[in-house]
Amino acid sequence: MQTTPHGIWLPLITPFRDDDVDETSLRRLIRHYAASPIDGLILAATTGEGLTLDEDETARLVEVSRDELRSVGRSMPLYLGLSGSDTRKLVKGLHHTSEWPIDGYLIACPYYTRPSQDGLYRHFAMLAGSTPRPILIYNIPYRTGVNLANDTLLRLAETHPTIVGVKDCCADTTQSTELLRRRPPGFAVLTGEDALFLGALAGGADGGILATAHVDPRAFAAVRDAVAAGVLADARARWDRLVDLVHLLFAEPNPAPIKHCLWRHGLIASPELRLPMTPVSAALAARLDTLLETRRAA
Repeated sequence: MQTTPHGIWLPLITPFRDDDVDETSLRRLIRHYAASPIDGLILAATTGEGLTLDEDETARLVEVSRDELRSVGRSMPLYLGLSGSDTRKLVKGLHHTSEWPIDGYLIACPYYTRPSQDGLYRHFAMLAGSTPRPILIYNIPYRTGVNLANDTLLRLAETHPTIVGVKDCCADTTQSTELLRRRPPGFAVLTGEDALFLGALAGGADGGILATAHVDPRAFAAVRDAVAAGVLADARARWDRLVDLVHLLFAEPNPAPIKHCLWRHGLIASPELRLPMTPVSAALAARLDTLLETRRAA
């Protein structure tokens, strides 16, 4: 599996039916995205409602996903989403999952406690020293309450080779631009801001971890390919055809709009979510249905 993540990664939704993980729909999703230009999958992260999964469900999610990838012959990296504010518990989580058939981890900054930059450094340094697998750091201060500064992130990248990149949701274009300018060779910067995908690629990002790519992964890949080929006018034209979908899929809390679309496409048996997440409103459902129909007819 690749050491440095790049391209389009999908933070896979977790399908539910009658409050259980729907393994049939999960296998259908894996087959669908294995046949698409998706470069990697992340399981049990925010879009996957990972905080609502118990340990057995998470283990089964990983097992089924890997089994289905093997059955279709697709070599695609699987990362596991982890989060928490207790460093010791996360270390135990890394040890507990050490034999799971995964290739790496996406680990969010500690939430709510708002540690110092030294605390963040020591937190991720301890995690990096607890697994030989690659770690992507997830920096999303508007969810966690703390921003991982570039100096801290780059210090981690330079001293811990298992920290291979970042999912960048810092919401500060100056910070993101500086990171791209200063990062060491081989350190991946993947945007996690779907609406900023084109700009991030044009600025030198290696790709994105994009929830909205669930709905039309080939369209996102076409934008990426156009930027890589240096044909920015084509990339902008393709992005213009995508941007309304991106905005609509975040019009209400993620992943409800995405699950609605996948259900409409027949990829999952139910758009069910677990509380506190709730289904899309009737008004948004109608707008999504209209947009999906328009895109199908185009």
